Amino acid sequence: MGAVPSTPRWGSSSAARPLETAEYLIGTFVGDESFPLSSDYWQKLLDLPLSLQWPPDRVQQACEALAQNNYKTRHLAKLLIHLAWCLQEAISTSGGPSLVYGKAVNAVYISSVFLKYLIENPKSDKIEELYLSLDESELMPTDITRDLNIEDFVMCSVLTFIGSIDVSPGTYLLHLELLNFMLIAMSTQLLSGPSPGPEDVNPFLDAAMSQESSLVISVVRRLLLNYITGPSIPLNSASYSIFSEGSQPGVIQRVSSAAANLMLLPFNFLVSSSGEGSRSLLADCSLHVLLILTHYHKCVVGNEPITDTSNDTTTSNSLLKGSRYFSDNPYCKALEHATDVEFDRVDTEGNAHSGPVLRLPFASLFDTLGMYLSDEAAALLLYSLLQGNADFLEYVLVRTDLDTLLMPILEALYDAPKRTSNQIYMLLIILLILSQDSSFNASIHKLILPTVPWYKERLLHQTSLGSLMVITLIRTVQYNLSKLRDVYLHTTCLATLANMAPHVHRLSAYASQRLVSLFDMLSRKYNKLAEVRNNQMTLAKGNSIEDDTSTEMHIYTDFLRLVLEILNAILTYALPRNPEVIYAIMHRQEVFQPFRNHPRFNELLENIYTVLDFFNSRVDAQRTDGEWSVEKVLQVIIINCRSWRGEGMKMFTQLRFTYEQESHPEEFFIPYLWQLVLSRCGISFNPRAINLFPIDQPSEKQSDYEVASDNHVNGEVAKHAVFLDP
Repeated sequence: MGAVPSTPRWGSSSAARPLETAEYLIGTFVGDESFPLSSDYWQKLLDLPLSLQWPPDRVQQACEALAQNNYKTRHLAKLLIHLAWCLQEAISTSGGPSLVYGKAVNAVYISSVFLKYLIENPKSDKIEELYLSLDESELMPTDITRDLNIEDFVMCSVLTFIGSIDVSPGTYLLHLELLNFMLIAMSTQLLSGPSPGPEDVNPFLDAAMSQESSLVISVVRRLLLNYITGPSIPLNSASYSIFSEGSQPGVIQRVSSAAANLMLLPFNFLVSSSGEGSRSLLADCSLHVLLILTHYHKCVVGNEPITDTSNDTTTSNSLLKGSRYFSDNPYCKALEHATDVEFDRVDTEGNAHSGPVLRLPFASLFDTLGMYLSDEAAALLLYSLLQGNADFLEYVLVRTDLDTLLMPILEALYDAPKRTSNQIYMLLIILLILSQDSSFNASIHKLILPTVPWYKERLLHQTSLGSLMVITLIRTVQYNLSKLRDVYLHTTCLATLANMAPHVHRLSAYASQRLVSLFDMLSRKYNKLAEVRNNQMTLAKGNSIEDDTSTEMHIYTDFLRLVLEILNAILTYALPRNPEVIYAIMHRQEVFQPFRNHPRFNELLENIYTVLDFFNSRVDAQRTDGEWSVEKVLQVIIINCRSWRGEGMKMFTQLRFTYEQESHPEEFFIPYLWQLVLSRCGISFNPRAINLFPIDQPSEKQSDYEVASDNHVNGEVAKHAVFLDP
């Protein structure tokens, strides 16, 4: 091996340290002398108990030294190879010597710290600075070839361990560190712009996409099982029995202290203090890794004509040479074709997915999502399953306890001021997807809620889940009207209400009142816009402000028509079952009068006035000199609902809105996912290196970056949701 290389020094002492010391070995790793793969130096490095601690500034200097010398030493690439070897040994000796896991943890943690620094501090736009290859002069071991793809080699080993080794007290920390390593390795996405392009380089993500389908399925299954079971172990030294051998404390034992330093490197160098507490670190990391894996699509420029088969439901289109396309994602496919472990579907239509199939406990997944839907990542997972997996959507729709999912969704929408706009959008899209099914719309009115403790404006007792959903959607429209003022949010809420309308059953009095008040609220906004436009036309014709007002008026005209369509659908298809809706319309019938002769509304109002004339005449016929109570009027309505035959009612085409995701919605999901990862997993990242989304630059005293307002993607969501009226 030759003479011992000189070692970088960061202390005041100038005395040489022995080769066996931890500081010397780490210093040698980041130094300018290259050690071959076969050197016993690597075993000494990975066998260290590493009880010495370094402050952040020395860690920073170590990272800078590696960045300066790595092009020559290729020590990062060699460490990654040793990491892969450690994992392979751990897999082959599963249940064997615990020291194997200790070496693997050391390898993955050192790799994570230095890889993270190199990714977030690029000297140029080229990711080649990672130098994920070996020098031509390197003496190669007999079991690997010179053309070894290191990122593929290490990702295969990482994913194989995750997918094949069960989580236990002995393997928990290695699983957790491997997931953190994956997040760091995939963080190259942060360096690219929001629009994926062929020039983007994500070597570890691309390596993950190239794995065998059986490995992909095992990884997706393990990540979802981690999320479902939420495995966790107490962070104390007694928990990590795998490190109890010998006289030296193990690396991970010291994580029990909040101020613990890991492997000479302070834990907070890798993990920011901004991460929120959770039920299980492993569950949260597993979910974030899964979401990033399933939403990644590599943008490729074709060198020859290619057939795009990414959309199985449409006719394949031939792509011309030089055109851009997005490669298939095996993790997304595995999730989309997952089936229930307790149910074997007989394929009667010839749509069976070829190859191995992911089988999941849908019941446990359903219950877990219901418990944690207040978390944005959980909502994204539910969206992905409902939008992409027909089997899971069908499973959800046949459940009789839909309140398990709907109650946390409705509560989150109720607390809209505390939620991000993106979270509100995702939850509303989930409701829209569910409302496309008529059985769902019918069943939610049969499920009666004894009470709704989180609803503060009014005591809601014995309210149907459907009524609560109507109330919450209308409340969301009201909040949007005063705060967000986003047209897409309005449209999504009203589209969901329109899907529900023909199936409404015994809508509560409060929900019925809110429905009529919704028309009143939108009509007042419409009237204000009309007044502003008239004033502008008087002052200056052809003004751009006038054009903006006219555009907004057209939007609110459509909203008012949609509300009238909703009322029409209830009166046309469900009138006998909804006396409270009739009462609410009669009680506030004056709000419709100003629009009775409006050319855009008159035909829709004809049915409402047909109903009003019928029930007003019945009430007048039974009016006496005494005071009429609400109960008396409602009783007359209920009695006359039985004799209602719908005479004189015009039949309009029943509205049905569907959600359709754009074929390539990466521009929304990838930035959104990484904002969640950086804010929830607590992994800090150099804000100056992030190009994926705009951020607020930190002040000098801030240690964590802050994600800027997510309004920059609000407009993008509309591109990924298409409402169709067949």
